[in-house]
Amino acid sequence: MAILWVNLVVVYIASFLSRYLATPMAIGHSPISFRPNKWMTAIVMATFVLIAGLRNNIGDTFFYMYAYTFNDFTWEQVKTEKDIGFGILQMILKSFTEDPQLLIFLTALVTNVLIVYVLYKYSRLFEVSIYIYITSGLYIVSMNGVRQFLASAIVFAASKYLFEGKWQKYFLVVAFASTFHESALILIPIYFIVRRKAWTTSTFVLLFLAVMLILGYNVLSDALFAAIADTQYSGYKEFQEGGANIIRVAIGAVPLIFAYLGRNKLREIFPHGDYVVNMSLLNFIVMAVATQNWIFARFTIYFGLYNVILMSWVISLFVKRQQKFIYYAVLGFYLIYFYYENVVTLNIIYKSDYLKF
Repeated sequence: MAILWVNLVVVYIASFLSRYLATPMAIGHSPISFRPNKWMTAIVMATFVLIAGLRNNIGDTFFYMYAYTFNDFTWEQVKTEKDIGFGILQMILKSFTEDPQLLIFLTALVTNVLIVYVLYKYSRLFEVSIYIYITSGLYIVSMNGVRQFLASAIVFAASKYLFEGKWQKYFLVVAFASTFHESALILIPIYFIVRRKAWTTSTFVLLFLAVMLILGYNVLSDALFAAIADTQYSGYKEFQEGGANIIRVAIGAVPLIFAYLGRNKLREIFPHGDYVVNMSLLNFIVMAVATQNWIFARFTIYFGLYNVILMSWVISLFVKRQQKFIYYAVLGFYLIYFYYENVVTLNIIYKSDYLKF
């Protein structure tokens, strides 16, 4: 776990300096925003990639490495798999090396570079987004659900098309991402749900439906599992390990509460705020449903990254004299949660053949 603490310190400092050394972006002679320093951002990317890419444990990492080592990945085998893109990737990599560390490193490289790039582009306070990406648990989850997080990062990189309403390009990216994890296809109908103004009647309808799903889970669970019957999750219908931690639901609700209270200001300072809020709302709804069965929490992989962006804008919704206090309160709050989840609850232990602390 020591190296994960080092990671948190290094990337926070680098991302903070990237904002401190930011370059003003201007139209004519009037600066309208600031873009974080690219070199400091590159350090953030490199740190994430090295630590995630050189691991040999955490979550299902061992099973990916084992499968890579013992499978031949012939065309015949790859064509029978649902996620053909991931099979082709492994087939290509294995033509160069038998070492499964290359697979782990490459997936960590693509996943984290894409995620940091989008955070760099759309975050109000870049270091806050980077900090929350780690302390909310998403960085560690990226080392667990490898294929799904890779698919999520690919679609997340297409946020520009989501924000600008370029559905053809967005759907093409989603289709490509689904070759690495089929569940990415849920983002096609989701596109039409989030491409609307936040906090309207439809928003509260979604919240109402979430409450109904939770209260009536025992009755509706058969329908929910029928909806995922042909996906990787179909086998979990008979798997009972309880629901997701209610604290995770509360964490997902925090930025939404502040976004609602400051919704008018958010629209003024962040043109894409409504879409980010709607994605964050879906993250909260899915996590709330997951309190009944933890498997649904896996779908938050597609929405949780927008929570990270939203939280970086929340601080700016407060009056100037309160922003410093809120800034440090956010850092402290998420640090406590990070310690609770990864040390107290999960007892995460990081192992690597290359990085030893």
